Amino acid sequence: MNKTEQHKKAMIEALEKSLGVVTTACKSVGIGRTMHYEWLKIDPEYKQTVEDIQNITLDFAESQLHKQIKDGNTTATIFYLKTKERTEDTLRAKTSTSHKETISQVGLNEAKFNILSCKGEQEQNTSSSRWNKIWRDLFHPQGAC
Repeated sequence: MNKTEQHKKAMIEALEKSLGVVTTACKSVGIGRTMHYEWLKIDPEYKQTVEDIQNITLDFAESQLHKQIKDGNTTATIFYLKTKERTEDTLRAKTSTSHKETISQVGLNEAKFNILSCKGEQEQNTSSSRWNKIWRDLFHPQGAC
């Protein structure tokens, strides 16, 4: 095993001990943070191992938070609820953005089709009702409105 591989192995062990804190791990191994990030870019196996450590650390932190919640820690409960709400809001925002992009694209394609085919007034009204149906289906599925 060459010196780089020895440093990578030592870095993985240091990351495990420091719960994924890169600066602490780098200092204990005697390498710069830049080297660690370079290894992440060029070594897929190293990157995967580091990601696994990050996931284990996250699981550990979540389990500690759940213990505090079970013990009646109000602050931990509030933190959990606020974090969960933020995560769900982010997911909603991403979903909403993708719906808007889809709707914009559908509307744009509809307009191009109308112009290219030189539809009459009556046929364009039919296209509008189709557009309204697409809108309803995206935002109010299964007749919710």
